[in-house]
Amino acid sequence: MKTELPVVVIGAGPVGLAAAAHLVERGLDPVVLEAADGPGAAVASWGHVRLFSPWRFCVDAAARRLLAPTGWQAPDDDALPTGADLVRDYVAPLAATPELRDRIRYGSRVIAVGRDGADRTRSLGRDALPYRVRTVDGDGVVNDVLARAVIDASGTWAHPNPLGSGGLPAVGEDAAAEFLTGPLPDVLGADRERFAGRHTLVVGMGHSAANTLLALLTLADDEPGTRVTWAIRGASPRRLYGGGATDELPARGLLGTRLREAVEAGRFELVTRTTVERLVPASGTTSGTTSGTVRVLGTGRRDGVDGPLDLEVSAVVNATGFRPDLEMLREVRLALDTIVEAPAELAPLIDPNLHSCGTVPPHGESVLAHPDAGFYLAGMKSYGRAPTFLLATGYEQVRSIAAALAGDREAADAVQLTLPETGVCSSDLALAADGADASSAGGCCGTASGPQILQLTVPSAAR
Repeated sequence: MKTELPVVVIGAGPVGLAAAAHLVERGLDPVVLEAADGPGAAVASWGHVRLFSPWRFCVDAAARRLLAPTGWQAPDDDALPTGADLVRDYVAPLAATPELRDRIRYGSRVIAVGRDGADRTRSLGRDALPYRVRTVDGDGVVNDVLARAVIDASGTWAHPNPLGSGGLPAVGEDAAAEFLTGPLPDVLGADRERFAGRHTLVVGMGHSAANTLLALLTLADDEPGTRVTWAIRGASPRRLYGGGATDELPARGLLGTRLREAVEAGRFELVTRTTVERLVPASGTTSGTTSGTVRVLGTGRRDGVDGPLDLEVSAVVNATGFRPDLEMLREVRLALDTIVEAPAELAPLIDPNLHSCGTVPPHGESVLAHPDAGFYLAGMKSYGRAPTFLLATGYEQVRSIAAALAGDREAADAVQLTLPETGVCSSDLALAADGADASSAGGCCGTASGPQILQLTVPSAAR
């Protein structure tokens, strides 16, 4: 019977392992499929970066209960972990617990999910069919796993947005790939030589861009000739500055404050209203190396004047955000928002076109459900292209999903969420687009003097 099959969890990151922990507590059998050779691979790739969320927002409650009998020492709730700390001190120990270690299959990259024996066009008897989850290992061997339900917590880290306009790659972007970095290169560590004494272009306006810009400025203080250009698609970077001292995550507020001070001091060139149209490796550049330069062509605004953009740089940091991999889900019936590619009921709560609030209303299984019963997107992937995800959100998502799969409708619908506010709420992005102070744009969800404990109970009849 389908109910005798395991629940497949895709991804052994913090949210995927939290899902497995909650499923185990509910007496369900999870199988975690992870493409990498160990847990928390995406987080480990930016291990040098310090989170602005303290430990108390980074540890899931069910995971904490699994870890407690192992002698695990809980980190200081108020300390700020790096990505490496998060993996070493939490994710890896959680994956090694007796309840989870034999349920994780490493080196198993999921390439497709569908209903067993029925493509997406077949409706008759569909809900009674299990899911078939197809994986491929490092040797190219394909394996299928049958599941009663699937929680896709694979994230979006491996699928960055392109540099070009309109969501399309710039002409020559693929050919110039050797000059492109991810959004969080280790500027002051392993990647130092790539940036020291060279000109770097950072494209994007999120926290990843802010971290990289500030690291490059630190490098420039030590390495003569280090130059930085920051290119954004909007008219002003003010939205990234956030709420400053009123942000309930002080490190997040400080990040915005330091960036604003750097911009006002002219520490780097800022190009607004940027469109990257073409990337051309400079003549004499040898393929397969990063010692040459690449020309970045397009348009932009400098010092209030629009005009052509023609930069020659040694590296381009692509911090333009991410998008979910939906190709592997083509045979699953999904209800996705047409804008942010998040579950349709979740999208209005996180769509940056509507607001950029620090407080996201609580949401659980009923908001994350799709037409194919028993399939869920969780964690960062559930946010589609929206950039505002916090780990605490994902933990509450999977707690609710596990409760629903166990048949505990009351617990699934009683969603609770504690999130710190940014201290700024910009609901009128037209003002921000024109360069106005986004913090004065009105209150789409308001602010409070302390973290809010948000509760929402959704009656089953409303699902």
